[in-house]
Amino acid sequence: MQLICISRGTFSGGKSLAQKLARNLDYECLSWEDLVDAANREGIQVGKLEMATVNPAVFSGRLALEKEQFLAFATSYMCSRLMESPGLVYHGRAGHHKLAGVSHILRVRVLADYEQRINTIMQERRLDRQKAARYIREVDEDRKRWAYSMYGVSLEDPANYDMFVNLAGMSTDNAAAALVSTARLPDFQMTPADVNTLKNLDLAARTRLTLAKDERTHGASVKVRADKGVVTVTYLPQDAAMAEFIPAVCAGLPGLKEVHATMAMTNILWIQEEFKPDSDLCDQLVEIATKWNAAVELIKVDPENKAPVGAQQAVVEAAESFDSEFQGYNGGIENDSGHTAEDDSPLRKTLDKLAREGRSGGGRVVYGGQRQLINAIDPATPYTLVVIGEIFSSSGHAAMLRATRDLRNFLGERIKAPVVTADELGSQYLFGKRDMIRAGTCLAATVILFFLVFSNQEFVLAFLSQSGWFADAVGDSFLGATDWAPGLVVAAAVFLLIPVVAFCYGTVASSILKLIKME
Repeated sequence: MQLICISRGTFSGGKSLAQKLARNLDYECLSWEDLVDAANREGIQVGKLEMATVNPAVFSGRLALEKEQFLAFATSYMCSRLMESPGLVYHGRAGHHKLAGVSHILRVRVLADYEQRINTIMQERRLDRQKAARYIREVDEDRKRWAYSMYGVSLEDPANYDMFVNLAGMSTDNAAAALVSTARLPDFQMTPADVNTLKNLDLAARTRLTLAKDERTHGASVKVRADKGVVTVTYLPQDAAMAEFIPAVCAGLPGLKEVHATMAMTNILWIQEEFKPDSDLCDQLVEIATKWNAAVELIKVDPENKAPVGAQQAVVEAAESFDSEFQGYNGGIENDSGHTAEDDSPLRKTLDKLAREGRSGGGRVVYGGQRQLINAIDPATPYTLVVIGEIFSSSGHAAMLRATRDLRNFLGERIKAPVVTADELGSQYLFGKRDMIRAGTCLAATVILFFLVFSNQEFVLAFLSQSGWFADAVGDSFLGATDWAPGLVVAAAVFLLIPVVAFCYGTVASSILKLIKME
């Protein structure tokens, strides 16, 4: 089983390249147009979604639900077509982003000569040069907006592709032959772990579509994750009345074992190498998630330096696995047994604890480094906070701190949410002993400052107005020799005093808000 995704501009030759590549490999070829036709047959209004990406002002609540339904349909459709064939070549818009978390996908971006594109459009559409150029510009911009609106990615970002093929200096036949050789590399062969991930994505997508089609739950805005047949559905507070119907609506879905429904306004992402349900960090995250009405999503990271020697750079994101130890990865070909999971694994216990608290957002395992981790994170999920726990523990203490800091910076540049380490979590979001000492000190300083000001009002007013005792004190000094010197002294004193008072007062106020769990 193999998936090749070709991203193309309008009239760039990507369609012809995809068809020739599929014939050479004896794979099925699937286009964006095929996907849209299938979605339209399911009653999904793709045309309205495309118009909404051009004019975001018309992106109503109903269209937002239509977007969720389309994304679920696209994922399920591609999963089913892929699992039914030895290989699939998809050409269209951001195909690989429909299967977030699947590692071994050959991602190709096709480029073509601009003049050649214009000439092709002029011949096929019978347009003059100016209209043909405008057509290319407008269609390419629409596709860029679509990719950003649907998946939060840029079509032109080189990091989203494994290869760029420039057809300006290469024939389509030669480009297809080159891609055949590339496609046969072990780096782009799907492993049993990838198949498990596909099954999880398919189950989650089918669950979302089932909820969208049932009249009892069709209006709910939900996020769905699946793992080992356990489906986690998070919904908004305004959809609480529909929550009781979720298990009944999902019952009978092939592959479904259990459904967890969690009410959440947003998501918190917790990344760690080994989860401990009884740890202080877990308790802190449960407290914060309860305050924010958030679901906590877990990602267990098994870094590259823990893979066996000789493993290739392509590392598997095995969403099915909950093992505390990873064994047997050979970089491309694995046995059919895949990875087994123990029900009493630390990750499973942590998920169970979150489920009991009503805060579970699902969990998965990522094998690899920064690239594999960021590929496994769905950019469409609205995270409020990302927490990095203990990670890279096999390294020395200094190396672990450095790697954790680098990961925090890496994620901070790519996720639109605060990224903090476990040590920073409590100090920034929870009221602790340090906050108590700091708040007490600032409160005492604030009380003393206010007491001194209000008990010496005549003194303070004379100082500010530069009269009375202040005028007498400076009248015979060198400061009195200039008209601006007394005013400068007053301005400097006020300039220094006001920030001190504001800092003390603000610290007390923020500590009180943190104490009463209001931010």
